[in-house]
Amino acid sequence: MANTDATSIDFQALPKISLHDHLDGGLRPATILEIADAEGVALPMDTETGAAIDDAGRLGQWFADQSDSGSLVEYLKTFDVTTAVMQSEAGLERIAREFVEDLVADGVVVGEIRWAPEQHVLGGLSLDAAVEAVQAGIDGAVGAARKAGSVIYVGQLVTAMRHLDRSVEIAQLALRHRDKGVVGFDIAGPEQGFPPHRFVEAFDLLAREMFPVTIHAGEADGVESIRSALVDGRALRLGHGVRIAEDIGNLAAADSSEADLGWVARWVLERGIPLETSPSSNIQTGAIEAWGTSMEDHPFDALYRLGFAVTVNTDNRLMSATTLTKELELLVDAFGYGIEDLLAFQLNAAQGAFLQWGESEEIIDLLLEAYTPG
Repeated sequence: MANTDATSIDFQALPKISLHDHLDGGLRPATILEIADAEGVALPMDTETGAAIDDAGRLGQWFADQSDSGSLVEYLKTFDVTTAVMQSEAGLERIAREFVEDLVADGVVVGEIRWAPEQHVLGGLSLDAAVEAVQAGIDGAVGAARKAGSVIYVGQLVTAMRHLDRSVEIAQLALRHRDKGVVGFDIAGPEQGFPPHRFVEAFDLLAREMFPVTIHAGEADGVESIRSALVDGRALRLGHGVRIAEDIGNLAAADSSEADLGWVARWVLERGIPLETSPSSNIQTGAIEAWGTSMEDHPFDALYRLGFAVTVNTDNRLMSATTLTKELELLVDAFGYGIEDLLAFQLNAAQGAFLQWGESEEIIDLLLEAYTPG
């Protein structure tokens, strides 16, 4: 890992790939306030005033504070607020459009937006109408960005919630929209107690239809959850996946030849299965608590050094008060990475993204040009 100094890098200007970005975790606080006011949605209480929060800055801070719990279960409760304002076609379209606008501002050239349509039908929308509304917002923003000269590819990752037991129905939904903006499938929600093998019927269907799958695994549960994602889910990527480090003895080894890799870790390493790590979120949810509570404790660097296909992601921009630019800056500060390392992370993501072949070539060429000094 050669290291050209990164201190003078304009991180925001660098083209980036975002593989793990939740739509309902990336709303603008001002948008939440406006939709909530228009639709009569209750907002969190301000502990100082005893009244509902009515300021975008304070609301953004509330999300960040609530998310610093160290528990995935508590972290997920913040989504009760965001999903409440995502129950109409107009709301979904606006939120998706603004989400893509924020990706463009962050320098993202490939964005895969994951969300669970089944959580957005309380206002009477059908699952298909919800997907179409989000796609309308994506299309509008992508069209405007390209007209302004930006390179941007955005796809939906339709997600089934583990605890709602509708995975086959949601897999069928994803397949209906595979040529209309949906590029992959995921399962999300509480990982412990809901292993991927419970949803094997949905995964079998997707495998028969040759449809890409990424699975949240190795965040709130360990190696067996990852094994099930790979075996039962045929996952092409692992959502977070950081707890693969539990299957590695001598994690501090200089390279993989000196580390004691378990069979699951070896499978992931040798097949280059991308890990969708989200550094700030992994700290907030306690995913890395076995190694510590700071960025310097994150196993990201050890996994990278051992040759794993690590990628850098935001997970939930609102909850973590972050951007992809910020996540890269935090990793550089923690581990002293140079431009070559940042390029490696993006190439891992480009090779793992659910892009078409010609699109992948275009993005890889763009990355190589942008990250090559001189």
